[in-house]
Amino acid sequence: MKDLLEKISAEFEVLKTDAELQIEKGNKAAGTRARKSTLDLEKLLKEFRKLSLEESKK
Repeated sequence: MKDLLEKISAEFEVLKTDAELQIEKGNKAAGTRARKSTLDLEKLLKEFRKLSLEESKK
C-alpha cells in the first residue's frame, strides 16, 4: 500500500506541474498531459480505495 501511495503522490506532482504550465503559460500540450494524469490518478485512487477496504476488513 505504501508503494501505491508513492505512485499517487508522484502522479499528483505530474498533474500539478502540467496544470501550472497550462494556466501560467497557456501550454496546450501541458493541458493534455494534465488531463491524462487525472485519468491515471483516478485509476490509482480506485485501487487505493479497494486496498483500503480490504485492509479495514482484516
